[in-house]
Amino acid sequence: MDLRFIGAEVSEGEREAIHAAVPAAEVVEVDGRVVRTDRTSLRHHLLPALDAVQSAIGYVSEGAVDEIAHRLHVPPAEVYSVATFYALIQTEPRPPVVAHVCDDVACRSAADLVGELGDRDDVVASPCLGQCDRRPAVFFQRAGSPDLVAAPATASEVSSVLDGAESITLEPTVDAGPLLRRVGRVDPGSLDAFRSTGGYVALARAIEMGPEAVIAELETSGLKGRGGAAFPAGVKWESVRKQPTGPKYVVCNADESEPGTFKDRVVLEGDPFAVIEALTIAGFSTGATKGFIYIRGEYPLATERLRTAVAAARNAGLLGDDVAGAGFAFDIEVRRGQGAYICGEETALFNSIEGFRGEPRQKPPFPVFEGLFGRPTVINNVETLINVNRVLTEGGETYAASGTPDSTGTRLFCLSGDVARPGVYEVEFGMTLGDLIERAGGAAGDLGFVMLGGAAGSLVDASALDLRLTFEDARAAGVSLGSGVVMVFNTEVDMVDIVRRIARFFRDESCGQCVPCRVGTARVEEAVSRANGSVEASLIEDMDRAMKDASICGLGHTAASVVRSAIALGILGEPQ
Repeated sequence: MDLRFIGAEVSEGEREAIHAAVPAAEVVEVDGRVVRTDRTSLRHHLLPALDAVQSAIGYVSEGAVDEIAHRLHVPPAEVYSVATFYALIQTEPRPPVVAHVCDDVACRSAADLVGELGDRDDVVASPCLGQCDRRPAVFFQRAGSPDLVAAPATASEVSSVLDGAESITLEPTVDAGPLLRRVGRVDPGSLDAFRSTGGYVALARAIEMGPEAVIAELETSGLKGRGGAAFPAGVKWESVRKQPTGPKYVVCNADESEPGTFKDRVVLEGDPFAVIEALTIAGFSTGATKGFIYIRGEYPLATERLRTAVAAARNAGLLGDDVAGAGFAFDIEVRRGQGAYICGEETALFNSIEGFRGEPRQKPPFPVFEGLFGRPTVINNVETLINVNRVLTEGGETYAASGTPDSTGTRLFCLSGDVARPGVYEVEFGMTLGDLIERAGGAAGDLGFVMLGGAAGSLVDASALDLRLTFEDARAAGVSLGSGVVMVFNTEVDMVDIVRRIARFFRDESCGQCVPCRVGTARVEEAVSRANGSVEASLIEDMDRAMKDASICGLGHTAASVVRSAIALGILGEPQ
């Protein structure tokens, strides 16, 4: 490839950050052209290189774009295209410390911090930061220093951090069951503490059983994915195990960006070794030698603890060329996202890791056949993976005996909004929605509505409190458990404003790759924004149908779901 560079100056700080993030490739220049002698692609280091410059300098300059392009042998225009795709990567100078103040569904009903802080160039409004249990939330990007989170935050605290002070992140509220038993009780940075509380027992059992038996145990357990699609985990793993060619990959999707969702953050902050153990079992069972954990960029504490845990596991021989002395190789790389909701979609996540814009791919082919780097790939979210440890420790039959026949085990629910005790609650499938809210202390004020499943889910009213929280009951009721969101709104909340914010969220987060979603989300948001007490239901139905039929990925398929449910409940006019 004949590359044409910008010719901009790169600072020494930018160069050092890039070189620390990207391994060197052997290159020579012939007649002013760059020629690589090592043909192995380095493009998948593009996002870490951008992250390194952003973290060190505060923005990615033209000189940095040139240097990254030169080092990775990628055209500068493509480096710039990827950089501008992400909300947390900036390509223009800005203050060294920037506060991203959440104005999304949960936080906007708690406090208007953006308004309180006034017109400042170091304060920007942000979509959901995954801190809904301790609203209002602020995420600080700090050039040259670790990023921080303040939650709950006050205007005075935000101002002090912008002036150089540190913030304190409060511990979450957790109602623990088998999956959360260590969170808040065991030192998340101690491998010894993890092992003393049953850690790595599941991996030892997996090695003893062998890959086929592990997957058979998963199938016996009935474990289904906890990311919304509810696909059987054992079927996915077996499909990758049977693929004759490699290399194969296993990926943990920790890019939870659904408004109202924070359960994966709680697990990663409080029990990171559990995720590493489960991903190692996935690698062993499917024949993969490399795993990736893709974590959202707004989770600095979880990222730090996860990287510390990966290093500790590697040093203890639990990752590397000979895992636990069992004769198989497996290692994990942590990749940090940069603020793109769409990267929670599995194929968009693959593109992001590979160094491309985080845009979804057409399916088929499905990831089990052609996933990351075009190879067979298992991808599960955090909650699904930590269930694997429980299945292997207890046994598939014991696990299947909890919950219901079609919804086995426990589920993590994110209780937030106008509820007495927001937090992550682990309950067996089958508890009613009303009982779950009561377990969190009940509604704070008179209950008006509940957002179930997230911004891609539905709004329900008090008539749904008897709904059993199972995959089958939710499906029969025409709703979804989605990412486990249960956000409560009392009767004092301006629900029209909430619905408008959700419509704007999907308009902003659409990657724009396909016309149905790019145009449909904009038209839905326009219709809701201009509505004076009501919205034309037929228009929303038409947009929803078009996006469901023709959008490439699930964002378009579900972008109008909350709006449609709001129409049905009479929030946007007379009930339909």
